[in-house]
Amino acid sequence: MDQPVIRPRSRSLPRLRWPAARRRRAALAAAALSLVLAGTGCSGAGTGSPAAADGAAAPKAAPVVRGPLCDLLPSGSDPGNPTALTGQPPEAALQWLPVLTTFEAAVRASGMAADLHEGSGLTILAPTDDAFAAKFSEDNLDQLFLTDKDKLRGLLREHLVAGSLTLSDMVAAGGVTTLAGTKLTVSGGGETARLAGQADTVCADYQAANARIHIINRVLGNLPTTATEGGHRAH
Repeated sequence: MDQPVIRPRSRSLPRLRWPAARRRRAALAAAALSLVLAGTGCSGAGTGSPAAADGAAAPKAAPVVRGPLCDLLPSGSDPGNPTALTGQPPEAALQWLPVLTTFEAAVRASGMAADLHEGSGLTILAPTDDAFAAKFSEDNLDQLFLTDKDKLRGLLREHLVAGSLTLSDMVAAGGVTTLAGTKLTVSGGGETARLAGQADTVCADYQAANARIHIINRVLGNLPTTATEGGHRAH
């Protein structure tokens, strides 16, 4: 039986708000509540958490994610745990990782969601919300989301690599080339890796349909840093 697919949230993006830790927890709690409501509703088509349906064959092996941030992300039976995300379209899987709300919103704002599950596979190097806050001012992000769509798509391509590569694959290769044409060195091993000498993986090896998602702690690319101290708009 096919897994239910999470439908993208239909909220607009007129003004970006930084997701404080408690807001992230609230978002995850709301997602869990929507799962309960979906399970008790009358609709025949599931749109809740990407959990395996009753009676479905158990996966051969549970996906293993690794990195210092993984312990703080959904696990076990939580909505958005690594096993639940396996086989989901990448743009849907991103919605269940509470530290990637800015990156996920950027994918939707850019119109590139469909690009994430086409071709022969994709590796997604997804910066955390804190990484975006350290790189861009809110005004700058609003401009990227609303008017500078070409720059936004270029920024996202700096974080996409052809082929579904594990962390070990990237380290063994010693480097990857992004869809923007930028060559990134990859060094390290074990639980983490360093990309281009500046970004570290903090939770790697999420599996989605035809893709791998690695969460990183820096924004890649050549766009200028516009964030003020603390990442908030000056008043």
